[in-house]
Amino acid sequence: MNALVMDDYALPFWIYLAVLTVFVAGFMNKILASHLSTGPMLVAWLGATVLVERLWAFCLPALLLLLLLLLSLACCIYAAARTGPPPATLPAHGRAVLVTGCDSGFGHEAAKRLDALGFEVFATVMDLTGDGARELWRTCSPSLSLLQVDITQPQQVRQALLDTKAKLGLRGLWGLVNNAGVCVNFGDAELSLMSNFRGCMEVNFFGTLSMTKSFLPLLRQAKGRIVNISSPAGDQPFPCLAAYGASKAALNLLTETLRHELEPWGVRVSTILPSSYRTGRTCDHTYWDGQHKKLLQGLSPALLEDYGEDYMLETKDLFQSYAKHANPDVSPVMDAIIQALLAPQPQARYYAGPGVGLMYFIYTYCPFSISNRFLQKLFVKKTLMPRALRKQSGLDMDLHQNTTNNNNNENKTEEKMQL
Repeated sequence: MNALVMDDYALPFWIYLAVLTVFVAGFMNKILASHLSTGPMLVAWLGATVLVERLWAFCLPALLLLLLLLLSLACCIYAAARTGPPPATLPAHGRAVLVTGCDSGFGHEAAKRLDALGFEVFATVMDLTGDGARELWRTCSPSLSLLQVDITQPQQVRQALLDTKAKLGLRGLWGLVNNAGVCVNFGDAELSLMSNFRGCMEVNFFGTLSMTKSFLPLLRQAKGRIVNISSPAGDQPFPCLAAYGASKAALNLLTETLRHELEPWGVRVSTILPSSYRTGRTCDHTYWDGQHKKLLQGLSPALLEDYGEDYMLETKDLFQSYAKHANPDVSPVMDAIIQALLAPQPQARYYAGPGVGLMYFIYTYCPFSISNRFLQKLFVKKTLMPRALRKQSGLDMDLHQNTTNNNNNENKTEEKMQL
């Protein structure tokens, strides 16, 4: 009789086992890809233990469950024990790389780092006479080439392609680092100008697409690499970054599509997702003041009345403070770019900087209420409501107070009548 019962449950048991194995393997793979530190990884492992125990306690033998959990813990400990990025094994010498947006920020540092490694670097800048271009001329090797390119201008992109081909000769281009980008808005989506949305899309998406399409024949020839510098704002709803986030979301989807389409050609495509860093003009008070003034000038009187100047001033101050306290050390992003260019098997995504892997882990696996609260605490912590909501809230409080007073008066009248 018992044998018959076991035979009846044999098929479901193995189905449950297969589902559990896939679940645990996928869960641990996500943890390992997130590059979490020891503490968060162990917390995640304990959470997985509780979840698995609740779901499968009645389906799996205790010994088998214990083995699976011990295997997961071993993976966590192994990943936590790894320090730093794995060593690059492909040589940099003899390989050509083009980096966009090298006037300042990530692109500027990437051009110097890649040049020091021995790459032949083509660095695009907006201004050949600017401070960034002059520093690259002064500090880098003679093999570095500076190209004046606005990636939103097709003619300049075509000229950059011709200049690059002329120097490469019959060689292909090993790497294209699409770094150039802008963030021309801060504030609620309703307050952001349509020109801000179009500006972000024009540079962050269409400009990157134009560069990629133009240089793809050279990249296919070398079976090279495309590295796109994106942002977590393209995957997660950061408050007050709708225009920037939407452009990066489009870029992220384009990158994933290219990764599949170019695999048969031998071209590898990676996305770099940096945490918050102090780059460009983000620490310049005049920059934020200018952005704030431009925002106020573009608003209709009705919107200005509904939101209030104090609400927008707080947003400006919060962004300025957030940028001021950002990490000035961009080496994690540089390490990720180098790995994406030189690793024999580059990753599809690199989480560059502290907290990015944990943020993605929480966003992917935690309930929406938890991930949403985490995102609000992590980024711009607004304390003021729009003016119209404050007025409405004050009116509601007055109505509540009046209702309470009326009820108290009625109660006192009834008590007097009873007496």
